[in-house]
Parts: sequence; structure tokens; C-alpha cells
Amino acid sequence: MSSKSVILQCEAVTVEFDGFKAVQGMHLALERGELRFLIGPNGAGKTTILDVICGKVKPSSGKVLFSGGVDITRKKEHQIAELGIGRKFQTPSIFPSLTVFENLEIAMKQNRGVFATLRARMQSEDEDRIHRQLVMIGLEDKAQWRAGGLSHGEKQWLEIGMMLLQEPEILLLDEPVAGMTDKETDKTGELLHEIARQQSIVVVEHDMEFVRNFASKVTVMHEGKLLKEGTMDEVQGDDRVAEVYLGKKRRDVDVSRSTA
Repeated sequence: MSSKSVILQCEAVTVEFDGFKAVQGMHLALERGELRFLIGPNGAGKTTILDVICGKVKPSSGKVLFSGGVDITRKKEHQIAELGIGRKFQTPSIFPSLTVFENLEIAMKQNRGVFATLRARMQSEDEDRIHRQLVMIGLEDKAQWRAGGLSHGEKQWLEIGMMLLQEPEILLLDEPVAGMTDKETDKTGELLHEIARQQSIVVVEHDMEFVRNFASKVTVMHEGKLLKEGTMDEVQGDDRVAEVYLGKKRRDVDVSRSTA
């Protein structure tokens, strides 16, 4: 991997909580424009790594380097967000009583207060940006809907759209398709591929069928450590991965059948 293409590096990251090591010497290198899936059994340390990258949790050792080698290990969450790393949690964080359009408008101008933003006159280029975002997330026909009336999947897409209007270089997504219908899940995968043309994405996911359908590169964690990295086929054919997911050593186990 060329160092010029790397936008994020976790180097020997260890996270300890009251003597328990949730993450142990984890290494992760993310390229620009890459869609990376992070998988592993419950308790593998996947979400903790996202917490470290976005600054919610500070590692006990190791470091995190962002675009151009900037050390963000000890920076605060808002500082990391300002640098260009956006984090989305499992539950959508939107304004349910406002319209879809108004939610996107607020996200684009977060340096203002909510009501000041709504009162401010929109410039035509601002409106164009929001309309382009509506088209990308598939909600152009529901721009004037109250966000609280959207389906679960639509709320997730709205929040992703809100994040994108802040122009992050990296998106961190935690189980974005949890609770979605099959149709919504497929649409989300297509959306992530579209986003990856401009931004880098790290997705923590338990839905292995979704990962198999949309992943180009997969990182497997187990007990806080890097277990395997590669394509889904390479991961699926690994004895250690099969043992972790199914408790047996066996070649060509269909990991996609597991929901761990």
C-alpha cells in the first residue's frame, strides 16, 4: 500500500478498561476512497476502534494518524470532527419535528444555532447542494416530509446525508443496516459505494450477507486484535476466521451465514 494513498492509520492501538483490554495492539490502514468493512464476533473491539478514531475513547497506548500524518490520538471529539472525520452511531440522530430539507440545511450550517439557520436566507448554491444531496440519498420526493415520519432506513439515509454536507474525508458507520428491510439494505450498500467515490468509509457490520454483497476489503477482529484482512473470499476461506465464527476449523466455511 502506497503511503501517499493512506488517509488513516491506527498503529498498535491498545484500549484498556479497568484492566480489561478491549483492543490489543490493533493496526489498521485505510486508503483514500476506500470502503472498508470491520467485522468480528461480539466483543471483538470493533466499535471501540471507531470510538478511538473519533476521539470518544483515548487509547492507553498506540496512536492514530490522519491525512498527511497528523496525530489525532489525543485530540478532542470536536477537533477530530472539524479535521474531517464524521461518526454515525446505530440510532439515527435527526430532528424529527423538522422537514428532511430543514435537517439537511441545519447540518450544512452547524456553526449557527438551529433557529438562526432556519431564519437565514438560503443562497442558491446552498439550495443546489441540498438538492444534490437529496437525490444521492433518494429522498428528493420527501424533502418536505417531517423527518419523524420517515421509515427507519430513510432516517439512516437522512443522517448520512447530513454528515456528507459537512464534507468529511472519512465516515465511520456503526451497523448502518441494522433493522432495515432487504430493499433498504441493498439501497444502503449502493449508497455507500457512491459515497466511496469521494470519501473513505469504515463500516462496522454484523450482517454478513450485506458485507459479502458490498465489501471489497474486510478486516476481521477477534478479542481486540487483527485476525485477518483481505477480500471476503479470502476471509471466508481462512481457518482462523471459521473457528472464531463457528467454533470449528474448516476450509471454505460460508461466513455469510453467520450473524455474529
